[in-house]
Amino acid sequence: MGTLVASLAGEYGCQVAGIIDSRSAANGEGANSVQWADVDVAIDFSTPEAVMANVPAFAQRGMNLVVGTTGWSREEQALRRVIADAGVGIVVASNFSTGVIALEAIVECAARLFAGQPDFGAWLHEAHHATKKDAPSGTALMLQRAMERAGYAQRIDISSTRAGHFPGTHTVGFDGPVESITLSHVARDRSAFARGALGAAQWVKGKRGWFTMRDVLGIA
Repeated sequence: MGTLVASLAGEYGCQVAGIIDSRSAANGEGANSVQWADVDVAIDFSTPEAVMANVPAFAQRGMNLVVGTTGWSREEQALRRVIADAGVGIVVASNFSTGVIALEAIVECAARLFAGQPDFGAWLHEAHHATKKDAPSGTALMLQRAMERAGYAQRIDISSTRAGHFPGTHTVGFDGPVESITLSHVARDRSAFARGALGAAQWVKGKRGWFTMRDVLGIA
């Protein structure tokens, strides 16, 4: 993801000031390095452990952030306090694809319609490449929360596949006694995520607060 962001940055009027990885961090060029003093926005696609170190360090510099790393949701309240205390802006998303964010809104609407139909059960399946570590994906959990937020109180069966090279596939279904409805999003490559992250970086510059991609795209 970092390579894709760097390769597409110029299309969005962005200049990459530098890259932090495990090697540069070990050489003293991590989030606390003075070389990042004039950076406007940091984009994080790393690990949950790195997020908990990087976000406070960048926020304390007054730098806004875009975070696409998943797996750290248990620490969200702590990071919300860090962002509020620093007075910076952050866009947090498990998926930066415009299509996925639209799917979330559609699924929320569908769940609201089926909330009063007890004969219909809901299921959610996601598939990603074999090297993706977290399962279910952050996007699957986002869709689950959208359904629950809409008032769908029945159990939602969630399953995951980790195999091959899937960039990401998410399907939500509602199954009744004699009929089914399915809603799906299939990513053909990972550039949609990088483009969304760069768009979010443009949008969050100069803003203050905790935001999602629905805020960036203006989806209520």
